[in-house]
Amino acid sequence: MTTQNTPSPESTKTWSGRFNEPVSELVKRYTASVFFDHRMAAQDIRGSLAHARMLARQGILSGDDLAAIERGMSQIADEIARGDFQWNLDDEDVHLNIEKRLIALIGDAGKRLHTGRSRNDQVATDIRLWLRETIDDILELIIVFQCRLLDVAEAHAATPMPGFTHLQVAQPVTFGHHLLAYYEMARRDFERFTDCRRRVNHLPLGAAALAGASYPIDRESVAAELGFDEVCRNSMDAVSDRDFAIEFCAAAALLMTHLSRLSEEIIFWMSPRVSFIDLADRFCTGSSIMPQKKNPDVPELVRGKTGRVNGHLMALLTLMKGQPLAYNKDNQEDKEPLFDTADTVIDTLRIYADMIGGIRVKPDGMRVALAQGHATATDLADYLVKKGLPFRDAHEAVARAVRAAEERGLDLSRLNLGELRTALTHVPGAAERLDEGALTAISIEGSLCARAHIGGTAPDAVRAAITRARDELGVQKGA
Repeated sequence: MTTQNTPSPESTKTWSGRFNEPVSELVKRYTASVFFDHRMAAQDIRGSLAHARMLARQGILSGDDLAAIERGMSQIADEIARGDFQWNLDDEDVHLNIEKRLIALIGDAGKRLHTGRSRNDQVATDIRLWLRETIDDILELIIVFQCRLLDVAEAHAATPMPGFTHLQVAQPVTFGHHLLAYYEMARRDFERFTDCRRRVNHLPLGAAALAGASYPIDRESVAAELGFDEVCRNSMDAVSDRDFAIEFCAAAALLMTHLSRLSEEIIFWMSPRVSFIDLADRFCTGSSIMPQKKNPDVPELVRGKTGRVNGHLMALLTLMKGQPLAYNKDNQEDKEPLFDTADTVIDTLRIYADMIGGIRVKPDGMRVALAQGHATATDLADYLVKKGLPFRDAHEAVARAVRAAEERGLDLSRLNLGELRTALTHVPGAAERLDEGALTAISIEGSLCARAHIGGTAPDAVRAAITRARDELGVQKGA
């Protein structure tokens, strides 16, 4: 971004006639937003052109003035695209910088552009235009992330791994089933951003400073040209609230929280003590002192950046909580947290989709872990229940069997039928209900295949879930 700080007659404040002394250089820098809001330049130009065309249709602006404005805005857009535009600190923000350049290019016609609007409704419109496009980008990236999850899940729909509760081995699941849990989280994230977009897509322009415009404006035609679903219904609300930005940050915080949880698991799985997966080298770094290290820096940073996004959400909530109607300068502070939240989410989704595709699964490590935590104990209890033993008695019997297996240094699934019956003798009616079918029930494959219902972890159920997900997304494998 090119800036200049030297005052000139052209950079006199638009409101300077009210004041007897110039603003101090410190105040200029403290109150200016052009250093960060210039990223909304394209949206500002679009909104200004739609406003100018409406003024011309309503007979408020002449055809010649409209033609001059369109010509000048085209030149300004080209200058910005080439990096030649001079952003001036004296002109405070993106809106005045563009307006002053327009006036310099086309004269009085540029001065008429601001008829019937205020920077209050102008900036609210720019933010909504920018955020709408950003949400569309995020929605596309969520789909890419989901597709990568489905690809890996399909490849490992039958790869057994321990499912955990309290970080203790609980029951067998498949790696594909585990990843589908994050697919479902991402599906809800997609829904939240989609729902947020509906409320973002309301047009504030025409609210002016707070009370509306005294000219015969046509807000609906501007909304149609800019692709808004409807106009904001109350002029004071239109310029003063930023709940749509807060809602976006809340959706972003939840998305980042989901990615942070997956990051924590990737870090855990990658540990040599666990050895469930390995990450591609491009997502890791080494140590400046320990040559053997391969550190999962990307997932660790995702955990850290989640706190950053959560902080932006709290900042915006705090920003709005004490503001009276209507617009207040406080709202200048909405943009940096909003922009950084969007940048963080977009960068994270881009790198995450690539990282998921670069995971190398280690099935042997998963099976080793499954053999250490009595993962099929619940299956043995269920088997006894199906044979007529009350569940609480079955639970007690299997708990005693687990204790017996631990005393022998074995996993429950390693006991033979005779050993199992001996272990169950303390609970009346348990041992005699066991037969060879119990050994199948407490095998890893038997445990997995028993859960073949919708949402279950049986390989066939996982494959069916992947098919449903691909149909839902309208994509094929590897898309």
